[in-house]
Amino acid sequence: MDYVVKPMAIEEKSFEIIDLEMDPKLRNSFTKEELMVIKRVIHTSADFEYSEITKFINEPISHAIRSIKKGVKIYADTNMIKAGINPRTLGRMGCEIVNYVAKPEVIEEAKLRGVTRSIVSMEKACRNPDIKIFIIGNAPTALFTLSEKIRKGEVKPDLVIAVPVGFVGAKESKEDFSLTGIPSVVVNGRKGGSTIAVAIFNAILYLIDNER
Repeated sequence: MDYVVKPMAIEEKSFEIIDLEMDPKLRNSFTKEELMVIKRVIHTSADFEYSEITKFINEPISHAIRSIKKGVKIYADTNMIKAGINPRTLGRMGCEIVNYVAKPEVIEEAKLRGVTRSIVSMEKACRNPDIKIFIIGNAPTALFTLSEKIRKGEVKPDLVIAVPVGFVGAKESKEDFSLTGIPSVVVNGRKGGSTIAVAIFNAILYLIDNER
């Protein structure tokens, strides 16, 4: 059997297929930059439903680019997200990704309070004024906590990527967060995950690279 072996050729063919099979009405509903993000998500997941359930609230891409160029700290709720995001562009922008879930003090406090480590970790992140971008791909409790902190005026993110995945609280956490009006990319419903969060953020970094 003949098959494509060159990495760039595989990617180019993949995007050709996405362009061919994507609903034209949905494609035309996005800005050029939003469409690039959507295509990256579909490329990552092979799931065209993301073009229907991914929402861009209050011009998140422009807010994200301005924030990244300032060299801000970024909170990710999983180490998988940290590992997947392009380090070259981040380093050039002076940005740093942090995650506190595995910190001993976070583990201890979560155990004492009987709550998830994601809650305690998010609370810690919200106390750090240098953190301006939040990427949540796993824990609905982290997103619920962030929403609470936003409503209390304790934190005002430049951007939130809100794509926690799962059956318990994922859909509800995103519905609740969407009401805050914070610039964000939100995947409605149960779908999402760390790989989707990485695809969204890397697509935004790719836009910054293209500016160069």
